[in-house]
Amino acid sequence: MSTKAAFNEDKVALVCGLFIFVLALGKLIGLDILGWTLKVGMWVSNPFDGLSSATKGLVPGWAALLITYVFITAVLSVGVKLMRGNVKRFVGSFTLIFFIAIACYTVGANAYIAANPTELTKMGIPWALGLSTEAGLICALIAGILIGNLAPGFTDNVREACRPELFVKIAIVILGAELGVKAADAAGFAGHVIFRGLCAIVEAYLLYWAVVYYVARKYFKFNKEWAAPLASGISICGVSAAIATGGAIRARPVVPIMVSSLVVVFTCIEMLVLPFLAQHFLYSEPMVAGGWMGLAVKSDGGAIASGAITEALILAKVAGLGTQYEPGWIVMVTTTVKIFIDMFIGVWALVLAYVWTAKFDKTNGERTMSWGDVMDRFPRFVLGYLGTFLILLIMCLASPEMHKLGGAMSGAINGFRTIFFLLTFFSIGMVSNFRKLKEEGIGRLAVVYIVCLFGFIIWVGLFISYAFFHGMTPPVIGA
Repeated sequence: MSTKAAFNEDKVALVCGLFIFVLALGKLIGLDILGWTLKVGMWVSNPFDGLSSATKGLVPGWAALLITYVFITAVLSVGVKLMRGNVKRFVGSFTLIFFIAIACYTVGANAYIAANPTELTKMGIPWALGLSTEAGLICALIAGILIGNLAPGFTDNVREACRPELFVKIAIVILGAELGVKAADAAGFAGHVIFRGLCAIVEAYLLYWAVVYYVARKYFKFNKEWAAPLASGISICGVSAAIATGGAIRARPVVPIMVSSLVVVFTCIEMLVLPFLAQHFLYSEPMVAGGWMGLAVKSDGGAIASGAITEALILAKVAGLGTQYEPGWIVMVTTTVKIFIDMFIGVWALVLAYVWTAKFDKTNGERTMSWGDVMDRFPRFVLGYLGTFLILLIMCLASPEMHKLGGAMSGAINGFRTIFFLLTFFSIGMVSNFRKLKEEGIGRLAVVYIVCLFGFIIWVGLFISYAFFHGMTPPVIGA
């Protein structure tokens, strides 16, 4: 087998993600190998105030930025070499998109854009949009789209570094570790809340995916290659699910990229609208509101940020009516639901790999299908995602000390997850040539997304959340 055949983007993403994860495991023997990882937080007047290292005070913010750039560039350069790409051209191009993307994220982390109602006093500002620092992802997508369509010459010069599928697959491998820690946190909460969350997402998932797929196929005439990633992107967890599904059914790269760009845009819209609807109509059912955010908002950061905004709004409203709930429970429901949804990505990718191999793409003729055929189609990076998740989950459940250690490891890992998602969104924008996307049918794709999301998914998610969390309220302070 040739080197090129052995190392495609899928396998390189698995190797790069696991390499970063193994370095993070240095905490087990007392080595803070990744403590210098860049962390971008909120700032008010000076953007550099938002830059810091994952281990607080280990290195200055500007040093964390430079070290992180050098490290990621070196790791990705090895990957590009394994894929027989032009490493020299990649390094030059990647340098440009890395610093532009970081600048975009820093803009989105401005406190007036990012702070939720509970953070206004801390940041010393009177108001904010409450979009969380993940608004930086929106800024990166918009900047990428503008550059990609208004400066095609520049885009062509840096195209070697615009690899959204590689970036997002590395991010997903890393994401597994972060979710392992969160799942261990959830395991300490009331068991019936976790059980209800699991039941809610399974029911929602089976309804969501089937209906979106049917609508896309029946009424908008999309073929299977388009309908499956769209159904996963809308019904599961946005970008991660669309990429995993695209890999499982071997869709062309443009398919999950287009779906991902729509996910990011509509997540922003949901974050601006749904928490205020929840405050107005669901303040007497706070746990329903939290579950709704987890089922309706499609990105991890967007969903959890929406849960935090919803909690702040509802706690403030019920306090005015004479009730003070303990904080954290509404966000916990959102996070728990979202964890189970994310965990389901790997399972669903395996299911789709089986279905496409057995029913739709019998590349080996009509002979009996084997599990080897399925695993050949199954996205390898999803194995990394499942592996890092299980390792951190088992580690954190072993003892309180190991749980604390796992949380410390998650800090640096989360920094890399954020950066790789940032590079994903900026690269998606850069390769989103609207003229070509129009030819591919992005207009019809957006219509399907709008019809399914606002006509069905949001409201079914509300119904399911009500069915499972109705009557539950957080503990009352002083009760």
